[in-house]
Amino acid sequence: MWSPIREDGRILDMVRDKTVTILVPGPLREYCAGASELSSAAPNVRAALEEIERNHPSLYRNVCDETGAVRRHINIFVNTSHMRDREGLDTSLIPGDEVIILPAVSGGRECQSV
Repeated sequence: MWSPIREDGRILDMVRDKTVTILVPGPLREYCAGASELSSAAPNVRAALEEIERNHPSLYRNVCDETGAVRRHINIFVNTSHMRDREGLDTSLIPGDEVIILPAVSGGRECQSV
């Protein structure tokens, strides 16, 4: 059941927050016409990804594999919680939530002390 109180305790602005915001990182923006944010009225993460598949198929292919599973090197957070620590793709979304697509970062080099 929908509640105007978010999991972080904040109360939603009922007029302003009618959708979920999907935050797209810089390296993936070329697959959605440069957009840093997408809006969705999806009820859960799975539906949000299905909406991305319909509207931005290239972005979807970079986030999910052929089976519809989120790629190993991609992390999806709902607000501050990783979806795997909640209900996975069935994690519920409420208006005002932020879905963050975050590619894993690896590599680099050891820092030298000066």
